[in-house]
Amino acid sequence: MSIDALDARLLALLADEPRIGVLECSRRLRVARGTVQARLDKLIERRVVRGFGPEIDTAGLGYDVTAFVTLEISQRYGHDPVAAYLGEIPEVLEAHTITGSGDLLCRIVARSNADLQRVIDRVVGYEGIVRASTIIALAEQIPYRTLPLVREAAIMKRAGASAGGR
Repeated sequence: MSIDALDARLLALLADEPRIGVLECSRRLRVARGTVQARLDKLIERRVVRGFGPEIDTAGLGYDVTAFVTLEISQRYGHDPVAAYLGEIPEVLEAHTITGSGDLLCRIVARSNADLQRVIDRVVGYEGIVRASTIIALAEQIPYRTLPLVREAAIMKRAGASAGGR
């Protein structure tokens, strides 16, 4: 599913001002309110937009340490039970099944390096986890972002439409 330039402009506006209303979006984008609502509904239905919650800075909550942990799991347990266990640990922000030497890659946070040890001990406390390898992030160089990808998707759609129209 691709997006067009109007979708990209709508997503950029919502990313910049998440509390903006549909009516104000329509005014700023210079399109009908119904058009904005229909576009937004489609973006939500297609799961391009997954939510409208606040963007929370974990450091602002006192979790100044970010680490990435590669986990090797016992194959007799499988990914789902391990993921369910990890989901119970608040400091585990995300976990992805991966290829390569590990099985899962997790992003975790902690209040300090000593607290990181506590979190890692809890993570590896599950018997289905065989080994963990931890990398501590020193500084965030590029924060999580999606708008450059949104712009690129809109450009690709426009380029595809131009090429198809010849």
